[in-house]
Amino acid sequence: MFKKIASDALGLSDIGKIISPQDFDKTESDDYVLYEEGEKIHFLIKSKSDEYCFTNRALIHLDGEKATSSKRNIYRYDYYKHPIKNVTIETAGTIDLDLEIKFTIGEQSISVDINKKEGKAIADLYKSLVAISQIQDTNKRMKKFAKDSLQVSKSLFENNRFHEGLISKEFEQAATFAFDWYKTTYEENTQKDFGDVFEKYIQN
Repeated sequence: MFKKIASDALGLSDIGKIISPQDFDKTESDDYVLYEEGEKIHFLIKSKSDEYCFTNRALIHLDGEKATSSKRNIYRYDYYKHPIKNVTIETAGTIDLDLEIKFTIGEQSISVDINKKEGKAIADLYKSLVAISQIQDTNKRMKKFAKDSLQVSKSLFENNRFHEGLISKEFEQAATFAFDWYKTTYEENTQKDFGDVFEKYIQN
């Protein structure tokens, strides 16, 4: 415990720092944001070895092997492919100098230590991630409802005989209907841009 306190006091620990918007362009993460596609940084945490860049479309994680190395592994987790779950905050104790935000994105578990003075900002990030998680869960349920309803329609369709001589035409109509159904369902229930959520909860 005393080693940890000394390390924090000397600035040698890996406690993350929240980067202000005017300094986003001074980070490595900035180079990997898809600005050309309308992507925008909303929240950025930087430690000695890592960067956690939350954009409207993805979490970009620059994973340093260790604080003394300049090598970085760059991971991108698009929200529409990697749902967010299990968002929690471990608040700082009386002696602790940091708090911790944890969540799972896709199959990857993320844990970030932050100076406890940044508690208000981390609370804003927490609310943003929880809200995104809830939207993703709703969209997932809606996709399942749509798929189930199509299966019901399919069974009703199969129980009726094709009109003689029109099998080819009816099959083509059914295939076109199914394709359009899945395409519409995907587009209506797959959210790729969560900028409005971040703007609602994060005050810069």
